[in-house]
Amino acid sequence: MKLNIEVDCTPEEARRLMGLPDLSEVHDVYLEKVKTVADKGLTPDMVQGMIRNWVPMGDQSMDFVKALMGGLAGGGEQEKKKKK
Repeated sequence: MKLNIEVDCTPEEARRLMGLPDLSEVHDVYLEKVKTVADKGLTPDMVQGMIRNWVPMGDQSMDFVKALMGGLAGGGEQEKKKKK
C-alpha cells in the first residue's frame, strides 16, 4: 500500500509545522558580515582568526602555519641565500 499526502504551505508555515526555530535574524547578521567582507576584502586579523579556529593546539600550531605561509610566500629566496 502506498499513501501520498500533499501539504500546500509556505516555507514559513512548514518551519512552524515542524517546530523549527526562526533563524531569520541570524541569517540577516550572517549576510551583512558576508557583504562587509565582499566589499572590504579579508583583513589579516580575519585570516588569523580563521586559522586559529581551523588549526588545533593554539599558538604552537599558529607558529607552524606562519612558517609554512612564509615558506610558500618567499621561502625560496631564503633557501637560495642559505645555500650560498
